[in-house]
Amino acid sequence: MYDPTFLIKLVNARMPYGRFKGRFITELPVFYLEWIHRKGYPSGNLGQYLSTMHEVKINGLEHILKPIIRDERVK
Repeated sequence: MYDPTFLIKLVNARMPYGRFKGRFITELPVFYLEWIHRKGYPSGNLGQYLSTMHEVKINGLEHILKPIIRDERVK
């Protein structure tokens, strides 16, 4: 199902566990996203956020998130 607020939720999401616990998902390094990709994404929203960030980063599209981060990120 399409969620028009998905990217806003993505830029505000933080990693809930592991080595990068508490960091924004948009700030996770590519090597970590690749590792999660190989292991398998968790279910639910977290898996969708991680999968999306993996695709964004490996395709060099981080610039599309910058305006959303600037305007929408919860401080």
